[in-house]
Amino acid sequence: MSLITTLTRNYLTRSFKPFIFTNAYDAVLDYENLQNLGLYIHIPFCKSICSFCPYCKELYTPEKCNTYIDYLIKEIQMVADGAGQGAQAENSAQAPQKGEDARKEVTSLYFGGGTPALAHNRLGEIIAAVNEHFIVTEGIGVELHPDNVTPEILASLKKAGVTKISIGIQSFQEKYQTVLGRKAVDAAQLKDVLGRVQFETVSFDFIFALPGQTYDELKSDIDMAFECGANHIAIYPFIDFSFATSGIPVMKKNEKRRLLDDITNYCLDRGFVRSSIWTFSKGENIRYSSMTRDNFLGFGCSATTLLKDSFKINTFSVDEYIKRIQAGSLPTALTIRFTLRQRMMYYLFWTAYSTQVDSAQFEQFFGVPLKKKYGFEARLAKFFGFVTEAGGIYKMTLKGAFFYHYYENYYTLSYIDKMWNCMRKTAFPKGLKL
Repeated sequence: MSLITTLTRNYLTRSFKPFIFTNAYDAVLDYENLQNLGLYIHIPFCKSICSFCPYCKELYTPEKCNTYIDYLIKEIQMVADGAGQGAQAENSAQAPQKGEDARKEVTSLYFGGGTPALAHNRLGEIIAAVNEHFIVTEGIGVELHPDNVTPEILASLKKAGVTKISIGIQSFQEKYQTVLGRKAVDAAQLKDVLGRVQFETVSFDFIFALPGQTYDELKSDIDMAFECGANHIAIYPFIDFSFATSGIPVMKKNEKRRLLDDITNYCLDRGFVRSSIWTFSKGENIRYSSMTRDNFLGFGCSATTLLKDSFKINTFSVDEYIKRIQAGSLPTALTIRFTLRQRMMYYLFWTAYSTQVDSAQFEQFFGVPLKKKYGFEARLAKFFGFVTEAGGIYKMTLKGAFFYHYYENYYTLSYIDKMWNCMRKTAFPKGLKL
């Protein structure tokens, strides 16, 4: 797997240089002049630990969660307070005039985990800290465990300003919940509670490509989701991370492709809008995704930050995260300084997650036409039927979407798996070469 991703990276970046992460980091994050900036906040606490979940998490205690949030709010303030030192306005005309709102406009704010709803009584406090420095224009989303879907918690989230929720169902089929080490989901109870408290987006997350999973079973899950009150669904493939302990076998490539194609066609035939490789909704403006942003700031353990020419990741250790902020420093563990080609590759990979790439937006971001840098590759993708192109917008076909998924699986196991495994073992590694 690493050979495939390495050769692809070498070709697309026109370099044999690996991705080199160091323990050096910027004390001030230069984000003020960035457009399409998103925010992400990580709450790493869970009532129980799922064996298949690769994300940064630890067992919940009220005391530790509250202490963590105290320092999370300090991290937000540290990043925002330093911004004025990092990126000065290009000229005085661009600087905020007296009486103007000097807060930075951002697209969205997402809370992930872990189980963010375990801290539902403090999310309003975190959001207030964000609102001191940022104006969120496209809503606030929170991930939920099915156990969190109660009238009290949903009302608490709505009062805090949350407009979107994503519920990690994984499957309504009891046999797959057993495979995943989770208890059965009560669909009738979900429907009842979701009917009482309304949100702009109600997304249900499912895992596909579980051993023996059939089209009819996955279709039944999707139908049940919309019956229960969802207006958005995400169908993520099962990925077997090396450090996970689930022991779940991986579905064969041909079976996975057939399942993905069949379920995609089913959703499109029903009139659902495909907003990314894995997501479908009842309307164009119903979205839930913390991934498709040109740039983003991440706060909390394991949160990542993507800026114009750099990418950083915070420590995975809650204790070391707190100690670093107590010392007055950002909790950055590793940073990569992108070459231009590396940044272009990163941009294209994650923009393609939305199933399309707009060449005009690429040129606006990098100041150079897409065809000048990757014209041959674009023609090749069209020739092999991976994309279609009209008006400078490249859209993935079903074939292209599957092979994107297939390459993403390689990418995840070659890069993300190795990075997260390293970060789980060492709070502040000296460096990492991928």
